[in-house]
Amino acid sequence: MKLVTYQTPQSPARVGALQGETIVDLSAAHAAAGGHAPFPTTLQTLLEAGEAGLTLAREALAFAARHPGKFETPATGASLLAPLPRPGKIICLGRNYAAHAREGGAEVLDYPILFIKPATSVIGPGATIVVPPSTTKPDYEAELAVVIGRVCKDVDEAHALEFVAGYSCANDVSARDLQKRTHQWDQGKMLDTFCPLGPALVTADEIPDPGQLDIKSILNGEVMQHSTTALMIFSVPFTISYISKIATLEPGDIILTGTPDGVGQARNPPVFLQNGDVITIEVEKVGTLTNSVRR
Repeated sequence: MKLVTYQTPQSPARVGALQGETIVDLSAAHAAAGGHAPFPTTLQTLLEAGEAGLTLAREALAFAARHPGKFETPATGASLLAPLPRPGKIICLGRNYAAHAREGGAEVLDYPILFIKPATSVIGPGATIVVPPSTTKPDYEAELAVVIGRVCKDVDEAHALEFVAGYSCANDVSARDLQKRTHQWDQGKMLDTFCPLGPALVTADEIPDPGQLDIKSILNGEVMQHSTTALMIFSVPFTISYISKIATLEPGDIILTGTPDGVGQARNPPVFLQNGDVITIEVEKVGTLTNSVRR
């Protein structure tokens, strides 16, 4: 399933399933099917319900499929928000592709570099990345986002993927001048609107191996980054296991798994996001995330 958070001019934000150019209203389909338990009002509460929540979504989607058109809204008539507009934690990896580390003149380390982006940095597909006057060097970073599906603490690498609800596309927008002020990167990563996420949460059953996905960033139609998650230094299972031994991961928490080479600051001359730019992140089997830029 491709689970989304969306709203229409007639309705508040709700959970749906993206199917091609349409969105299925899972709550309405669930009610029409005679569901006894109320359908979760947000994707966060759906994930907190565990496998039962995902089962409700699958059953509602199956019911809608038996009644074509009845519970569908054209995607063009709805606004897609970030799948999880206010996640509890966003934990990010730095320099998780060797080529990206090298282009920045850094060595490959034995342990992951971790930093945090706040929930206030999250925006959805189609929303605007707003660059404030505090930075003159905003940069793009294409990333695979991992969404946790159940409480995860001290898990072994071999079982780590069992705790994944699904995957999404992310853009770890980075203010390079702020990032380099100190040895801690967070102030260059935590700006409002600097974490575009979406368009959907693609459930884990559709992506059995997150380590074999093509990944791109495209700026104004030009491919800037093109790599594969197979080149990650620290794999998704290792990363989940590693983080879970430091901090408890909870349903709806997000892990950004790092970006490949080709970022703007490493180019000659550097390429930073400008007013009116359009930046797209593509991850194979996961989707396409596009945002405009306003400085």
